[in-house]
Amino acid sequence: MSEKQKWIDSYLAIRAYSEEICRPLETEDYVVQPIGDVSPPKWHLGHTTWFFETFILLPHLPNYQQFDADYNFVFNSYYETIGARVIRTDRGNLSRPSVADIYRYRKCVDKYMIEFVDGGFLTNDLLDIFVLGLNHEQQHQELLLTDIKYILGHNPLFPAYGSTKAAISYTAAESAYVKFDAGIYEIGYEGRGFCFDNEKSRHKVYLNDFEIASDLVTNKEYMAFMEAGGYADFRYWHAEGWDWVKRHQARAPLYWHLMDGKWMNYSLAGLMEIDHEDAVCHVNFYEASAFAAWRGMRLPTEAEWEVAADYVNWGQRWEWTNSAYLPYPGFKKEAGAVGEYNGKFMVNQMVLRGASIATPKDHSRKTYRNFFQTALQWQFTGIRLAR
Repeated sequence: MSEKQKWIDSYLAIRAYSEEICRPLETEDYVVQPIGDVSPPKWHLGHTTWFFETFILLPHLPNYQQFDADYNFVFNSYYETIGARVIRTDRGNLSRPSVADIYRYRKCVDKYMIEFVDGGFLTNDLLDIFVLGLNHEQQHQELLLTDIKYILGHNPLFPAYGSTKAAISYTAAESAYVKFDAGIYEIGYEGRGFCFDNEKSRHKVYLNDFEIASDLVTNKEYMAFMEAGGYADFRYWHAEGWDWVKRHQARAPLYWHLMDGKWMNYSLAGLMEIDHEDAVCHVNFYEASAFAAWRGMRLPTEAEWEVAADYVNWGQRWEWTNSAYLPYPGFKKEAGAVGEYNGKFMVNQMVLRGASIATPKDHSRKTYRNFFQTALQWQFTGIRLAR
């Protein structure tokens, strides 16, 4: 297979998977935005297309004509360098362009992207931005599933997205604790493949002795915390977390509902009784930290997590760490719009490690640094303990 064909096949496979994720949706599902953190599915489909058009086709394919001049305003997410954009919280007001318009947009850009690669325009200098575009779309595939779950999970009818429970649950094994001796370790990406800029550069860290759980906290374990009054005892919570509990009258993870004395859980397969052996999901940093404190333990740092990754089970939940999202030594932002990809978000967020059941195939590695604000629950997040 030629190098050109390899990249065309990769491009088409990733683009097709985004549309496959949306296949079970009704047209009305594409336009809903229940909260500001959730984007309508059609916006994700348009934004990932806009990325290829804006950063590759418009500047690098001769005679390419922009599909629609308004789309730069509609589908620019946060790139100040590129210009004005629709406010994130207003994405649900975009009844136009239509879902059909977005699929026409995708088809058009795909046609020209194939022409771009097949015509020899994908030079070594442009390969990095092309591969970034592929990984960017995979990031949005995970967000698509996450946002679809929030949209359907806040529909009063609790409609199912799909019926295959095996694809959306994870039974955690009983945890043992893996011990690591104090010493100097190296973390950060090393290799010739793709990584995001925030995974560089590889550097040394000193760690004290620590032990880390081999698997994730289960629903059964988390329910014990709830039944012990965990949400009613300020001693386990950060001050900001305790404020969040009181403000939201929190008493359970997102999507949990107490119905006729029984805890039920909305999953992508619909509303069902809590499976006690599943790894707990959709908890925020406050909840993860409070649970760890209740157990007399703590969350691992991201350095501890990465050092331990080859010795524990991971990949089913994004795992909160006790590390703030900050640049590694030697981190440098790229010039131009691409430099806005990660660096400007390195404030007021915590690092999550691993991957989740919503993460696309081949889009996870132990150096991947995810990050979210401390109050957010809507991502597929779970808990691993350390001591």
